[in-house]
Amino acid sequence: MEFWNSQLTEKSWEALQDLKKKYDFILIGGWAIYLWTKQQKSKDIDIVVSISELQKLKQENLSKNDNLRKYEIKIGEIDVDIYVSHFSKLIIPPEHIGNYISKIEGFSVISKEALLILKQGAEIERRNSLKGEKDEIDIMSLLFFSDINFNVYKSILKKYSLEHFIDSLISILKTFKDYNLISLTPREFKKTKENILKNLKKL
Repeated sequence: MEFWNSQLTEKSWEALQDLKKKYDFILIGGWAIYLWTKQQKSKDIDIVVSISELQKLKQENLSKNDNLRKYEIKIGEIDVDIYVSHFSKLIIPPEHIGNYISKIEGFSVISKEALLILKQGAEIERRNSLKGEKDEIDIMSLLFFSDINFNVYKSILKKYSLEHFIDSLISILKTFKDYNLISLTPREFKKTKENILKNLKKL
């Protein structure tokens, strides 16, 4: 069961592949979650770039969103959100995200533990909206399919004084019901959920 229209997500994936050929960036957001979990695809593209790479992106009809402290590109129906060091506000500062990266399918992707924290930050901001629902599904996908190292997760939280995110994560896990959106049977969902809760309560 797909959250977004599959035609839209295919266009978004093609746009992302084209961007990868031309620019250096760290992938965050929904597509990073897809690469870690192979679950729900994304319709938006979220990337972190250096100031020098931002200059190159100006050829893509780049616009600046001062209110949301990011840059944006439109590729047809696809929104590309660009976060920049020392300008954008993310729960983990963009200039630190280079400390938490892995290579997946040729992409520089934020580590799964740091990604979980970014997604929690997004979910808190967008709670009770459609995008907030997708954030919640993304969080669950990471928990159930990416083998999160909870000690690493806790150490990153500690670095940014975000330890309260652990209780927030436990709350999301306890209330989430749409197991069909993360490709699990009720039994699998219940068993895995209990194991994850046990690990989180030890932190």
